Amino acid sequence: MIRVLLAEDMHMIRSALVALLRLESDIEVVAEVVRGDEIVPAALRTRPDVAVLDIDLPALDGITAASELRERLPGCRVLILTALGRPGEVRRALAGGIEAFLVKDAPGDRLADAIRRTAQGLRVLDPELVTAAMEYGASPLTAREREVLAEAARGAPAEEIAARLHLSAGTVRNYLTGAVGKTGARNKVDAIRIAQDAGWI
Repeated sequence: MIRVLLAEDMHMIRSALVALLRLESDIEVVAEVVRGDEIVPAALRTRPDVAVLDIDLPALDGITAASELRERLPGCRVLILTALGRPGEVRRALAGGIEAFLVKDAPGDRLADAIRRTAQGLRVLDPELVTAAMEYGASPLTAREREVLAEAARGAPAEEIAARLHLSAGTVRNYLTGAVGKTGARNKVDAIRIAQDAGWI
């Protein structure tokens, strides 16, 4: 029997996934959580073989939670679920040693099969997602440009970013202009979108 922890914050989706997995004679859902910071405590209590984690969770994202889980419970393998399959998320997952990565719109039988393969220690990755992730390559942004762009992504104006990072507002604007140019974006908002999709911020 494969013991599974499921982390999904959308109630309807979580219920559907649990119902789907209960149809499998060799899979048992031993824990359900809705927040990323609940994953490790629940896993330590229930000792699952596989943790199926939504990538976008409140409090802590699935990939960060997976890294913590690997440290605290190395025997538990991780399958990441995502609605979007952004190349940057795939690159982060691969870099973090995630065993499996599956988009949520995959056929239902693919999830059970992916859980079985993950439990066996096999990597389960959608070839198209991996190809797209590799096409983005390494970030062209400097560490400071990434930092400034990440602050801008949170909606902070240049003056606030400058105060937080101990820079002048003009320097912040220069970093943002550099990020726009290096990402090939039309403007700051477009640069943020491109960098987020690529996993650079």
